[in-house]
Amino acid sequence: MTANGAPAPAFAPASPSIGASEALRKKLAKIGLHSEADLLVHLPLRYEDETRVTAVARAPWGEPVQVEVVVQTAEVQLHPRRQMVVRATDDSGELTLRFFSFYPSHKAAFSEGARIRAFGEVRGGFFGAEMVHPRFRKVGDDEPLPTEMTPIYPSTAGLANSALQKLIKRALELGDLSDTLPDELRQRLKLPGLARSLRFLHRPPPESDLDTLHARNHPAWRRVKFDEVLAQQMCLRRAYLARREQGAPVLVALDDLPERLLAQLPFGLTGAQQRAVAEITADLAQPYPMQRLLQGDVGAGKTVVAALAACQAISAGWQAAFMAPTEILAEQHYLKLKDWLEPLGVRVAWLSGSLKTAARRLQLAATAAEAQLIVGTHALIQEGVDFAKLGLAIVDEQHRFGVAQRLALRKKGENPHQLMMSATPIPRTLAMSYYADLDVTVLDELPPGRTPIKTRLVADSRRADVVGFVARKVDEGRQAYWVCPLIEESEALQLQTAQDTCEQLSADLPNLRIGLAHGRLKPDEKQAVMAAFTVGEIDVLVATTVIEVGVDVPNASLMVIEHAERFGLSQLHQLRGRVGRGKYESSCVLLFAGPLSPTARQRLKIIFEHTDGFEIARQDLQLRGPGEFVGSRQSGVPLLRYADLEMDADLVEMAREVAEAMLIEHPELSERHLKRWLGSREELLKS
Repeated sequence: MTANGAPAPAFAPASPSIGASEALRKKLAKIGLHSEADLLVHLPLRYEDETRVTAVARAPWGEPVQVEVVVQTAEVQLHPRRQMVVRATDDSGELTLRFFSFYPSHKAAFSEGARIRAFGEVRGGFFGAEMVHPRFRKVGDDEPLPTEMTPIYPSTAGLANSALQKLIKRALELGDLSDTLPDELRQRLKLPGLARSLRFLHRPPPESDLDTLHARNHPAWRRVKFDEVLAQQMCLRRAYLARREQGAPVLVALDDLPERLLAQLPFGLTGAQQRAVAEITADLAQPYPMQRLLQGDVGAGKTVVAALAACQAISAGWQAAFMAPTEILAEQHYLKLKDWLEPLGVRVAWLSGSLKTAARRLQLAATAAEAQLIVGTHALIQEGVDFAKLGLAIVDEQHRFGVAQRLALRKKGENPHQLMMSATPIPRTLAMSYYADLDVTVLDELPPGRTPIKTRLVADSRRADVVGFVARKVDEGRQAYWVCPLIEESEALQLQTAQDTCEQLSADLPNLRIGLAHGRLKPDEKQAVMAAFTVGEIDVLVATTVIEVGVDVPNASLMVIEHAERFGLSQLHQLRGRVGRGKYESSCVLLFAGPLSPTARQRLKIIFEHTDGFEIARQDLQLRGPGEFVGSRQSGVPLLRYADLEMDADLVEMAREVAEAMLIEHPELSERHLKRWLGSREELLKS
């Protein structure tokens, strides 16, 4: 179906497969090249200028140039390592060509008197000017120079650039280069034609500015990047519009349950929370499923917004499910929601993988019958979990779940509404690009009373000073977290480190009450430790990253993060957000061990200088790139090959504005456009 409900036209005839040997086609398939159409949009990484020859004596060192030389000698040397050394000359001087990896055919090409064109960087060697491993070929005395730049394509082992050049040249001559943008739209957006752009990028003329080409600022690059982003936007938008065609329960509150929850809360809603509640309330009342992402900084109050959404679903006579990625976080949500809602007569159930058989059986029966809100982990989507009447699915920390997992929860009901939450702020350009199939609500205000957090960077050599700082804060009546390093290779090693740290702090601070929390504790033990810390019976809580999300302890005003250089920016920001929740001045101490890698140094600098989660996320995006940033979401979204979300934010904006109109007004062109840029990958987005 098209976006407006009409039958979708058939795709344009499939692009011809690549005319090549079976072995070559297998190599091409490794880099996603299956058809002529794929070849046309397989664009160069860079270009080399082989349209001119530089005299050896005038070749600038350290810059790629082409020389034409005559071989004088070629010999294989065994010391200090096996290598082939070729001495060659032109009219201006002598050049050594050095190869550490070579075949007998290479040696044969360098016969005495052979004329060679070599492309590479000239450097100073022991015997004067030399090229190491240049690209070369044997030429005739008067062989003309190429008239176009040489494109260098992304490749794979065993696939020569020359083979790609030949295949792509043929595709340019025979392939479909017809434009998929209507002329009027293209002119309005001031974009060049597609055929002209692709021909230019594959075979730029010799006068082309290489710097502009390599920076991808040329108008031809803008056209290609726009088309790529538009394909992504159209695909996500089509998924969004298709969901609008599906039916969903209309969730209109039949009593005053949401109002009663608000009335009993010890705090009022911020303006941002009120806007979010209004948007979600309107969504739930529609006859099509809500797909909304609620994002906000640490402590922005997403849980209460989700609780009010759940109240609306329950008041309408339906169930709500609340899924969190870890047991400790799910349990904390359960306890908080139970505390808020059970006094109002709402039946709240708890479901996790660690429940004993009898308890689990009891909770499953409640889920299938009378429970109105079911809170849990991945256990909610397991086989055998049946909901009586699921109307709303809430997913916390949604970036930790894959597309398939979120879809599995949706399938537990008859097309329930879905609210996804994230405390990892998503930069605007990334949200526009990767979440075009969702409605996005941003909580951009923190509740009143949050105190600013002072961030301190301290070298590990000053650990004793930090221990003394912890003691002073506890003397003042405050509490502290001490987070142990992230050890990705081994959970057992991480646990051991936490235990060792706990013992060391107990020895260093014998008068203080030290507690330990980690992922291997049994749920009741973990709950007991957290409860003791919450009520002030523990002064310092030593923990692994289990406390990254969750507990609110207003009296905890100090966070120490050991080996902070091992953590990502998002984690550091989340951990830091565990303090500053009360009226007391709060600090976050980042202990680091040197020497720091450039990336680790940059991360610590960003977290030290910024407290705004959205700014941290923006800089994190620059450091990591979009693929890594969006995490499991990427399994459902084609990553961009050419467009850069920061540099090309204006193109993302343009594409977002025209995507829906293209789908509705130009369905055939849209199909061809999607086929050209996504091929079969479009199916990934239909979840």
